[in-house]
Amino acid sequence: MDAALLLLADGRFPSGGHAQSWGVEAACAQGDVVDVASLARFVSGRLATQGLVDAGVAAWVVGRPDRADPAMWTVLDGEISARMASPRLRASSRAQGRQLLRAGQRVWPSEHDAPCRASHPDGPHQAAALGAVAAAAGLDPAGAALCALHHVVAAATTAAVRLLGLDPFEVSALSARLAGELDRTATMLAQQSATWADPSALPATVGLLADVYAEHHATWEVRLFAS
Repeated sequence: MDAALLLLADGRFPSGGHAQSWGVEAACAQGDVVDVASLARFVSGRLATQGLVDAGVAAWVVGRPDRADPAMWTVLDGEISARMASPRLRASSRAQGRQLLRAGQRVWPSEHDAPCRASHPDGPHQAAALGAVAAAAGLDPAGAALCALHHVVAAATTAAVRLLGLDPFEVSALSARLAGELDRTATMLAQQSATWADPSALPATVGLLADVYAEHHATWEVRLFAS
């Protein structure tokens, strides 16, 4: 196991992920997540949709030889935005991307941070920033994809424990049961990403209900999480 992967995947890494629930807060309010079983269904859905996109982006970025090319980052930014219908989610993604690059620059300085940061006036999407930081940390495409998938599971399960008071031991067991799936998916994406000539080939498995939830969540006067 790579020590850099452990550090980057750690929820204590100052990337702003602790403020995100990956839609769990809105799903709890709607009654879609009420216990560990419904949380498991929710997490599986998020892994198969936006999680797959983000992991694919991270793996693709790490494997690119042209990370110093600003044009690559600009095109990638447009492709990620096209897969994120909710303006609220796009704003949240960029906020996390800015914070992740800031932390990554201090821990693993890289010349590729600048073109990634300049890909959009509001900063890069979180998945693109993760790819840049993962590459600077020396991770391979599979490691970058695994880190992205782990972030989905960790954010959603941690949020559910805080919001619903679920048994943390049961929730941790759920995370453990997903480990094999995460490993297989990360390996698959690493292999596939090597064949993608440009970002248009990235997965486009988005979940529109999550976008609807995000827009609704943004109207709340009181909320625990940013997303």
